[in-house]
Amino acid sequence: MEQKTLAKWLKVILIGVTICGLIVFFMIVPAIGKSTVEEWPEFANRYWPWLIFSWLFAIPCFIIVYFCWKIVDNIGKDQSFCLQNADYFKWISLLAGSDSRFLFIGNIVLMFMNMNHAGVILRSLVIVFIGIAVTIAAATLSHLVKKAADLQQESDLTI
Repeated sequence: MEQKTLAKWLKVILIGVTICGLIVFFMIVPAIGKSTVEEWPEFANRYWPWLIFSWLFAIPCFIIVYFCWKIVDNIGKDQSFCLQNADYFKWISLLAGSDSRFLFIGNIVLMFMNMNHAGVILRSLVIVFIGIAVTIAAATLSHLVKKAADLQQESDLTI
């Protein structure tokens, strides 16, 4: 598959991921919150803190999609192994790691504020572990892309 074709398909996937994220964070999560409040009115004081918490959690996710878009642009330009992509992967790693910490700490804080349930914390650990996996994968890719960019630069200089 050509680089430009691959880049087009990756961009289509990124657009799909972005649309799914927008639907989840701005339609499904508020709808679930509203239905919970309608069914159990005593949870009305938890609606806005949880909604704001989920929106804050979403911000780094969309920034990561932006960095992925930049990486795909470079792939389309046949610059897969460049220092710029290594930096983008490093930023993705930092964002995913900080977002995982934010989710975990935020759940604990909401638990101490009596706005959370232990079952929700246990379920959110799955998302935290996925975030940690993304952190490790992005850090590894950053390292490997940097090494490949250095090798490519050395190779270009010897020719």
